[in-house]
Amino acid sequence: MAMTKRLTIPRPDDWHLHLRDGAMMEGVLPWSARHFARAIVMPNLVPPVVTADQAAAYRDRILAALPEGVVFEPLMTLYLTETTDPEDVSAAHTSGLVKSVKLYPAGATTNSASGVANFDTVRPILERMAEIGLPLCVHGEVTRTEIDIFDREAVFIDEVLDPIRRATPGLRVVMEHITTAEAAAYASNGGDDLGATITVQHLMLDRNDMLVGGIRPHYYCLPILKRKSHREALVRAATSGDQRFFLGTDSAPHATDTKENACGCAGCFTAPVALSCLAEVFEGADALDRLAAFTSVNGPKFYGLPVNQDTITLEKGAAISRPAEIETGAGPVTVFDPGRPLYWRVTA
Repeated sequence: MAMTKRLTIPRPDDWHLHLRDGAMMEGVLPWSARHFARAIVMPNLVPPVVTADQAAAYRDRILAALPEGVVFEPLMTLYLTETTDPEDVSAAHTSGLVKSVKLYPAGATTNSASGVANFDTVRPILERMAEIGLPLCVHGEVTRTEIDIFDREAVFIDEVLDPIRRATPGLRVVMEHITTAEAAAYASNGGDDLGATITVQHLMLDRNDMLVGGIRPHYYCLPILKRKSHREALVRAATSGDQRFFLGTDSAPHATDTKENACGCAGCFTAPVALSCLAEVFEGADALDRLAAFTSVNGPKFYGLPVNQDTITLEKGAAISRPAEIETGAGPVTVFDPGRPLYWRVTA
């Protein structure tokens, strides 16, 4: 297609977002709210958001922290544990408060210690979710120590995800932050009950970017960056227009000093530059005409929500200037830098 300098799309949504809580949330929330209309907000706080009452209280704290005049809708999730009450989950869904339930395998990522170790214990909850149409969002990695970290996603699909879906017909599942060609292929053939989110960093970077020439802690995330061939498969999936794939930034803020140390935290804070990065990826794939599907259409369709009526406009020009860090009451947070100039900016 011919070079596009200006592109208007429906206002995007973020289908996987970490806002944290307290001073950190107050600092990072405006960066998502300025571009995204809605976001699936992750429940892995300390303690986690496991009940409807806790989700309602967290939603109220988010709304209270929004800058005046900013319109942003947090879509709440419940953290699945082996003692989660199916009746509470059902009531939270019926009320409209909760849009999904999040499955963390115990120990898989940040604040996942309360996650699921024995998947058989949660089958009654999954069956109830299938009955009422409430989606299950999964962090798709096994956590057994003998499984190499680069293989954990593929093993999860075979050992956990596929058996869960076969045992629970009709369960709507989102494979969050997929990172491999195997995951992209599984999602492509998964039917209408399966969706998959893809992050900014997994579309722009591979493990060489993180490790060659020195360790770059701000590229460390979970699931970890994979080979170039996997990144290329993710780009093909994201830019295909296939309705199963949609944006979940997994923007995950940590104070800079907790990333830059001997045992750094996992997560990339991409919210300030997410749309600029995505426009670069889609332009590079000659697929700017499919950016709206990935950022603004496919996600609402999967979750049964309307596409946003308001729009944003991106324009291409001189390289944008972006902050290296943002200040929060919980300390400075380093902004994701893909290691190359970005030329697309949100102008309206």
